[in-house]
Amino acid sequence: MKNVIKISFLFVMTALTVNNLFSQSQNQLENEEEEDIKRFYGQPSSAMVDEESLDMTGFAEEDFRRGVQAYYRGSFNESILQFEKALSYLPGENLILDWLGKAYYRSGIEGEAIQQWQFASSSGYGGLLLQNRIEVVRERRVTGADAESSLHFTESGNYPGKFGENLIFSQPVSILPNNDGTIWLLAYSSNELLLLDVNGNVISRYRGPLNGFDRPMDIVRAENGNMLVSEYAGNRITVLSDKGAYISSFGEKGRAVGQFMGPQYIAQDSVGNIYVTDFGNARVSVFDSEGKGLFHFGTKDSVFTGLKGPTGIAIVDDNVFVADCVTGAIYRFDRAGNYEGLLTPEHTFRRPEAMKKWGKYLIIADANKVISIDTVTGATFENASTGNAPSRITSAVPDINGNILVTDIKNNEICVMSNMTELVGGLFVQIEKVVSDNFPNVQMEVRVENRKRQPVVGLKAENFFITEQKRPVVNQELTGSAYSNDNADFTLLIDRSLETADYAEALKSAVTELVSKMNADSTLRIVSAANVPVTEYIGSPSNLGNFAESVLKNPSSSDCALDLGIRLAANDLINAQKKRAIIFLTAGSVGQNSFSKYSLSDLTSYLNNNGISFSVVQLKQGSLSDEVKYIADNPSGL
Repeated sequence: MKNVIKISFLFVMTALTVNNLFSQSQNQLENEEEEDIKRFYGQPSSAMVDEESLDMTGFAEEDFRRGVQAYYRGSFNESILQFEKALSYLPGENLILDWLGKAYYRSGIEGEAIQQWQFASSSGYGGLLLQNRIEVVRERRVTGADAESSLHFTESGNYPGKFGENLIFSQPVSILPNNDGTIWLLAYSSNELLLLDVNGNVISRYRGPLNGFDRPMDIVRAENGNMLVSEYAGNRITVLSDKGAYISSFGEKGRAVGQFMGPQYIAQDSVGNIYVTDFGNARVSVFDSEGKGLFHFGTKDSVFTGLKGPTGIAIVDDNVFVADCVTGAIYRFDRAGNYEGLLTPEHTFRRPEAMKKWGKYLIIADANKVISIDTVTGATFENASTGNAPSRITSAVPDINGNILVTDIKNNEICVMSNMTELVGGLFVQIEKVVSDNFPNVQMEVRVENRKRQPVVGLKAENFFITEQKRPVVNQELTGSAYSNDNADFTLLIDRSLETADYAEALKSAVTELVSKMNADSTLRIVSAANVPVTEYIGSPSNLGNFAESVLKNPSSSDCALDLGIRLAANDLINAQKKRAIIFLTAGSVGQNSFSKYSLSDLTSYLNNNGISFSVVQLKQGSLSDEVKYIADNPSGL
């Protein structure tokens, strides 16, 4: 889901001039004086213009205003036409070129958008902000970009454990990020669990069981949504709700099954079993999902020399990887604890601690470095370093915003590591819509993304500073964020190919199940994709409990225009809820002319640039077509 943030504010009336784009979009250009018109179009105020030039300016002004209005309505094709008409009266006008580029971008035609912005930038318009926009969009369009460069991170900020004389937390040891941008932080020395917002401010604190945490060490999210906390000195695992409330504990001190001598890090496998590195016993203890001890492994036997100091643990595709801080190696086991070999050789790491899954990699905290490891080849890559100053990092965890959060227990701080390209180039910020019906009170919708199209979530009012004519607006207020919305709008795009028609019962079953899961307050649309796509239904999901393929008006076809169907489905969602998605129901095959009007890259750009996700329900066994798989794999909406 793209995160769209709504901000309300009050314009300072003395700051209003004709080059206030927001007021232009709401008919504020009617009685402007000639000098304001010249200033709006970048003409020197001392220039003398003849009557014909003023006529051209007036025509351009009117078409520009209509183009802005169409843009904010989500009618991007109409806005392109209006902006191009305006350019016909004032060729090369930078402001019009800028808005024309925006309209092309939202329409998914990114190559043309870059061209228009480049024309304006070449004339000195837009400065570094426009250059950065061009760079980001161009970088996104490059196929096979250097993946290694995207793995370099550097410190962009920190959350100190002490502010002045006030102690906020002591010895941060482990972090668990949340999808809303907040993070759970375990403080080893102060024996507490803290919930922090995206700016590092403390939202709440928790002490765990009735007798409190006893040197908490690691925190993970279990499959059922609860959280598991290991307590190093308490020799137990504490179960908390997703809100931090205490539920139960399991484990005790000892050497038998289900007992610990210093539990450290936790992982869970695909069937819910819980694996805990037991430092004092130099082994891994395994429990079922209810906390019952099952077995332990990692001690010396005929094929394995035994763990010496097990620390970090992670499970990928049911391979159990265990780091050892004494040998500096990572060992591989199966779920039953059978030794399968080395992932990385001994002495690869200096002092490995927490290890987590990160896509196809593992990410591990090692002394003062953050290192990623390929789970197939064992190849390592240094992602970040805290430098030569004394430090000891115990965990490194990717957050929802594409950063890596690092706990430095020695320096009592959390370091925020950001991608090098993000740090140099900045975020990608778009103003999606401006509503000034109650002028001078204005509402603005803003989309904030990183350079990989990932939404930046968890932002607060203090993260935004809005100016008008270099003057700050007054009474600025953050009125909502899309990621916290409960409602979502969906469009079911139904393939009307002859092949899909043979799976009418499977289609009925899929639609019935989908609508049963949807919020009754959401809006559901059905679009059928045949030779010509047709919108079949708009309304509540609750009205489609008795759906059947026979109710579709659009007849089946031997060659369906899926590109037109996707465009129509997306068009209907432009002004829908900010959480929105297309769900494509198909038997899997595509025809020769399924994508003859729009390219796959243009389609995915259109979906991405308007925050629409794309999912597929396949009605028969087999693989998806390459074209449909490409579209499903690329949009990054919900």
